[in-house]
Amino acid sequence: MIDLRRCPFDPAPPTRDYGLLLLRLAAGLGMAFGHGLGKLPPSDAFVGGLTDAGLPVPGLFAWMAALAEFGGGLLVAAGFLTRPAAMLNVVTMLVAFFGAHAGDPFGEREMAFLYGAMFLAVVLSGAGRFSVDAWRGARA
Repeated sequence: MIDLRRCPFDPAPPTRDYGLLLLRLAAGLGMAFGHGLGKLPPSDAFVGGLTDAGLPVPGLFAWMAALAEFGGGLLVAAGFLTRPAAMLNVVTMLVAFFGAHAGDPFGEREMAFLYGAMFLAVVLSGAGRFSVDAWRGARA
C-alpha cells in the first residue's frame, strides 16, 4: 500500500545533503566572488547609492554589506557558522531588494530576490552533512 503521508519525491538523506552542498556552493561562492569581492573596499559610488537610498551611516552599512556578502558567502560555501552567515546575507538582500533597489523594476531586483531566497533556504535547512559545521558536531 502507498503511504500518502510521505512525499514520493522526498530525497533520501544522501541526496538531500548533496543538494544542500550544491545550494551552499552556488549561493556562497556566487555571492562572495560575484558581488562581495567587488565591493571591497566599498567604492564612493556604492556608499553614494546607500546614501541616496536613505540609509543612516552609509559608510558603515557599505562595509557591513561587503563583508556579509564576501565573508558570509565564503562561510556559507564552507558550511561554517552556516546559519548565522546565511542570515546576514538574507538581511543584506532584503535591504538591497526593499531599500537600495526599491524603485527599480523587478528584473533589476531579481538577483537580490533569488540570492535572498537561496540564503533563506540555507537558514531553514542548515548546512547538511557535507559541511564544517557537521564535521565540528554543530547543529547542521
